[in-house]
Amino acid sequence: MEDLLACEPRAITDGPFGSNLKSAHYTDSGARVLRLQNIGDGQFRDERAYINLAHFESLRAHEAAEGDLLLASLGETLPRVAILPKLDEPAIVKADVIRARLHPAVVTKWVYYALRAPQTQVRTSALIKGVGRPRLGLAAMRSIPVPVPPLAEQWRIVEMLEEQLSRLDAAVVSVEASSRRVRGLRAAALSAALESVGDSPVRRLADVLKEPLRNGHSAKATTDPGGIRTLNLTAVTQGDFSDENTKLTVADPHRVRDLWLTRGDILVQRSNTPDLVGTAAMYAGDNGWAIFPDLLIRVRVCEGVLPEYATLVLQSRDGRSYFKSRAKGLAGSMPKIDQSAIENFRIPVPSLDAQKRVVAEVQEQFDRVSRLSAELDRARKRSDGLRRALLRTAFNGCLVPQDSKDEPAPRLLARIAAERAAQPKPKRARKTAAKPPAQRVADVTAPEPTTAPALAVQQEFEL
Repeated sequence: MEDLLACEPRAITDGPFGSNLKSAHYTDSGARVLRLQNIGDGQFRDERAYINLAHFESLRAHEAAEGDLLLASLGETLPRVAILPKLDEPAIVKADVIRARLHPAVVTKWVYYALRAPQTQVRTSALIKGVGRPRLGLAAMRSIPVPVPPLAEQWRIVEMLEEQLSRLDAAVVSVEASSRRVRGLRAAALSAALESVGDSPVRRLADVLKEPLRNGHSAKATTDPGGIRTLNLTAVTQGDFSDENTKLTVADPHRVRDLWLTRGDILVQRSNTPDLVGTAAMYAGDNGWAIFPDLLIRVRVCEGVLPEYATLVLQSRDGRSYFKSRAKGLAGSMPKIDQSAIENFRIPVPSLDAQKRVVAEVQEQFDRVSRLSAELDRARKRSDGLRRALLRTAFNGCLVPQDSKDEPAPRLLARIAAERAAQPKPKRARKTAAKPPAQRVADVTAPEPTTAPALAVQQEFEL
């Protein structure tokens, strides 16, 4: 990619580090600061952060402008890239964001799509450093191989890609809209079933408990195979009681002897985000499979109430609204509910036959919704596969016909290299008197990048 950069100082740069840009510098308005969260998977996300204009002037070397490439140097999927749209304010990139400005003789969208191509991601994986925090630094970004066909062919491929990808994008929008409707169908089916028992006696949940509510146990995680299997919160949020949603913990067996799950136990989250606090799910597995953590509250209802029915009432729109309104917490903290909020929840209690009918009706509707959701998931996967196939085909040189009349790419790259070579060399900073090694200031002037032969890039990608 280095060979395709604009012939100007700092055509590629990362953001300022350390004390040059701290949280204390952020303001409510001014110049934009572009961070990792602004770079989506191929799209710019309009997440906003600002510094004042005076401080922006001191950091202008890191400025980003409309049409620049923004590359994430940190993340699970690298390179992650977006094109900066027109903003209403000036902008700089922050640390871990790299701004690349391409030569005007190169199609920016061509390089943008090339960086997203499966071939590029495979080749780039060898340049990534780190395990817990995968990183693709500035030097690695410069060396990413980019296939370069003739300029006219770049335009033809970009036009074809955008025509086909726009169709895929429209399909994805339709799938996401359908997903929202499917989620609404689930809630509507539950509400409709519960309306049929609306004239039943209403009781406090505390009045239909088999035993008092019980908080779980907080214990340290361990890798020891002899640890005690403990639920994660995701088991309740996702309604999935499986090994993937548990962890092993160090706990005193005597202290947790009454926390082992029993079929029919209802678990309610006592702390989470406003939309998830109070989420309930019922355990239907084997007795004694796992214990539950401190952030879950166990509910065991009496014989006159089916646990499946009680769980549905807790999951209903009225139940979610109730717990959201009862959650409390300090600003910036996760809202919480206590046992009294659960005890005071009001539940209609029809006959056992009516409860069984509601559970059966809702389960039938939920099964239909699950089948629809599975179809939509398959549609998403097909869309992702088509997107990868389009990019792979484009950068194998097979998406559009080639034209022997096009100016060869090596000639284009040679012109860029000649223009770069004609640029005045940057002046190095004047050396100052020697200082002790611990205080010596490093020379930050980067050497002039070398230009790799264009044919090597073409051979690399077999174009």
